[in-house]
Amino acid sequence: MLNRRTILKGSSALAAGLSPLTALADTVTLPFGNGERPLVKYPQKRPMIGLTSRPPQLETPFSVFNENVITPNDAFFVRYHLANIPLEIDPDTYTIDIKGKVDKPVKLTLAALKRMASVEIVAVNQCSGNSRGFSEPRVPGGQSANGAMGNARWRGVPLKTVLAQAGVQSGAKQVVFNGLDTPVIDKTPDFVKALEIDHATDGEVMLAYQMNGQDLPMLNGFPVRLVVPGYYGTYWIKHLSEITVIDTVFDGFWMKSAYRIPDTENASIEPGTAPKATVPIGRFNVRSFVTSLASGAKVTAGTTTLKGIAFDGGTGIKEVAVSIDDGKTWTPAKLGTDLGKYSFREWTLPVTLAAGAHVLKVRATSNGGKVQPDKAGWNPPGYMRNVIETYTVTAA
Repeated sequence: MLNRRTILKGSSALAAGLSPLTALADTVTLPFGNGERPLVKYPQKRPMIGLTSRPPQLETPFSVFNENVITPNDAFFVRYHLANIPLEIDPDTYTIDIKGKVDKPVKLTLAALKRMASVEIVAVNQCSGNSRGFSEPRVPGGQSANGAMGNARWRGVPLKTVLAQAGVQSGAKQVVFNGLDTPVIDKTPDFVKALEIDHATDGEVMLAYQMNGQDLPMLNGFPVRLVVPGYYGTYWIKHLSEITVIDTVFDGFWMKSAYRIPDTENASIEPGTAPKATVPIGRFNVRSFVTSLASGAKVTAGTTTLKGIAFDGGTGIKEVAVSIDDGKTWTPAKLGTDLGKYSFREWTLPVTLAAGAHVLKVRATSNGGKVQPDKAGWNPPGYMRNVIETYTVTAA
């Protein structure tokens, strides 16, 4: 468990321009154009793929997902929008202001939050732009590969419990969330997000203070972050400082203008066109990956066991199927332990590969009946990629 001294020591190492603690000599080349990235070492993190340093954006090396269905804290991806991130937070004086259309405004301390009945949920946090670097045609934004995601055991208090303590007034429509990261210049809008009141009080949205049995890492939102199971990470506010109940629809920049997707099937439009209408991004679509090998790998001819993960936005995984002949035939894989409908679901499948080149594909079907498409969709922000993944391997 991290104590206050450890947190402050680790966070102070991020000072001096938000530089990494160590810039390593090694680099990685992600599988798309202009994909060379440095490996960097930040406090409380193993070497990670550095996308930007101001603000810090760190991608998880994809091999991590083959280690365990739970993503270790020191390998969990990091995504900030604003460069003025907190470097020191004293848990003894930290509070969350609960205000707005409530009967009793509350300044909730960390100690008081931890005295409330806690719950635990295993849930994937995935950046909206995970895999954006594969968009064709290319789109602007952080050019991540498939590592802007992670799966953790989150412990905390349901937001519903906290709001009940404050007393939500009738007529409330949304709940608005803000954190301690702030803009560097006044013209940059603060990163503030909102959820519909019914969603905010569904009992699953959580104020989390633990991640995999430990205090949250500083770069993942210490001491408390919002956990919104099944929803993209844009809603998972870090260093949560304000919860405001409103009786209108929040129209801040990051809801009204940013993080919006085409209001079409699969959130897709033809490249080069503009959407006729957009809606705020919401739940994940269904995805699956092979984790036991990478495209371009060389394997021993004969029988090998493929391994991977699949997940969706909250119905759970019904089936994972694998093809070793470029999609001509498909074989169902064996699903691993079910850790909950918001978690990664591990899968395995023994396959026999004759000497030569093979094109492998993996396809997931959710309990909600959604199936991964065989053609990648496209939208201007590069969000929600979930095409069937393809891996070319050579057996010898």
